[in-house]
Amino acid sequence: MKSIHLNLYPKVYLVTEEEIKFKEKIKAIQDTMYVIGGKWKIAIILSIYSGNKRFNDIAASIPKITNRVLSKELKHLEENLLISRKVIDDYPVRIEYALTAYCLSIDELAAPMEKWGKNHMKKISGK
Repeated sequence: MKSIHLNLYPKVYLVTEEEIKFKEKIKAIQDTMYVIGGKWKIAIILSIYSGNKRFNDIAASIPKITNRVLSKELKHLEENLLISRKVIDDYPVRIEYALTAYCLSIDELAAPMEKWGKNHMKKISGK
């Protein structure tokens, strides 16, 4: 004979303030990684930072990126306010990309990530 357990009352989870703060930190890190993570985003930002403003110039500066992926990533970076897209009404119409001031604030994030990355490489290489 099977026994059936009916849960008439919802479970109550006690969550400490420390756990809430930890979850908020994790969420913020996930949001950051969503915006700047992935294989191509940093390469695209560096390409634009180096002076490549037009689609074909950006594509040429990043080996193995496809036009489809570049287009998708540019749209994502624009949606997240890291780059701006300027349409120049000329013949033919030109589109230029530029980094926003907000994108340059990544520098505050880059230094600790660089330090961590260097320490990580030392740790896994055994040096």
